[in-house]
Amino acid sequence: MKEFFRLLKREFKLFTANATLRTVFFLAPVFYATLLGFVYRSGKVEHIPVIVIDKDNTPLSNQLTEMLDDNQSVEILKYLGEGPDIKEEVIRNEAAAVVILPSGFEAGILQKKYPEVNVYINTGNVLTANFATKALQLTLGTFSAGVAVKALQKAGMPAPKAFTQYEPFKANYITLFNTTSNYLIFMWPAMLAVVLQQVILLAMAVSFAAEFQGGSFIREYQNMRRRAFATMLIKVSPIWFFSIFIVSIYYLMHVLFRVPLPEGIFNFIWLTALFVGSASFMGVLVSIIIPDALKATQILMVIASPAFIISGFTWPLNAMPVFVQLLANIIPLTPFLQAFKILLIQKGSVELTYPYMQHLGILLAVYAFLGWIALKIKFHFIFKKALPPAENPELEEA
Repeated sequence: MKEFFRLLKREFKLFTANATLRTVFFLAPVFYATLLGFVYRSGKVEHIPVIVIDKDNTPLSNQLTEMLDDNQSVEILKYLGEGPDIKEEVIRNEAAAVVILPSGFEAGILQKKYPEVNVYINTGNVLTANFATKALQLTLGTFSAGVAVKALQKAGMPAPKAFTQYEPFKANYITLFNTTSNYLIFMWPAMLAVVLQQVILLAMAVSFAAEFQGGSFIREYQNMRRRAFATMLIKVSPIWFFSIFIVSIYYLMHVLFRVPLPEGIFNFIWLTALFVGSASFMGVLVSIIIPDALKATQILMVIASPAFIISGFTWPLNAMPVFVQLLANIIPLTPFLQAFKILLIQKGSVELTYPYMQHLGILLAVYAFLGWIALKIKFHFIFKKALPPAENPELEEA
């Protein structure tokens, strides 16, 4: 036990003395959390440029243009007459959409000829395209309904009946979860989890590999050669301890950026603990198998880099090929984000997160077991080669 605490103290000293690890583990999460928080701070995109080409220039077409301009989500750039080349103008103004009001627009409405309004959506950026489309559909639908009701009223129909004639049934659309479509609430906390996994894997990549490579492992861990799991715990302890600090900073930043905290705080702590544990043991396994610190880092980054994309957080996991789903399911970020979404965005009951917590628990156990096996084998070979038979009971028995 004395040797365990000596090595544990040494590990903390090595961790805090390493300038690269300090920068990666402490500064990177805070820097990215702050940067991404300010990037998504507004929550949703507003004042999106939308071009209106008004070929009619009549009171009704001007009224529609004014209604579009009143929508906070879009900013109208109006052209009269035929207007410029659509594609060129969209690129030049970074416009999300183009609305073309045809000549004879007002006359067609008054004569009930149902003129067509063409809307061209710039899907070069799907996010702004969706926001612009939603805003345009709302305004155009409101204008169309208002014109139809007024026409019926002019024909002598009472207003209440006119509304029922235009709208024979009423559909109520009620949004659930993140009702304001706030992108900060949706994306920012998930990106913090991505950054946390990245820094854990980066730190763990060099934990064993650097000592194997530098030759210090044999000298320092000679008395621990029969205690592989205890050795693993020594290596992951600084990561677990300092992860508490990082998560606490994240909580303070939730307050700073006014992002709601997850439901069931104690369950979220357990979820985070399982996530940190499984990610660190995953890093331990690779660090033991790959004795070169640089190669271990490269392999873990190759695994972790696409983790967010394939996690199922923004794109459904069941829409991906089976081999991608299998890869996603062995990365701790995948079940963590699924449970995180339930607790933070959907405000669901804790019971709904149990399958994902179980998934994380299995990953933790599997990576810890495989790491233990790999380290036992590593101990056997490196100490068999390094120690003389008199100091190696296994050789004496042989």
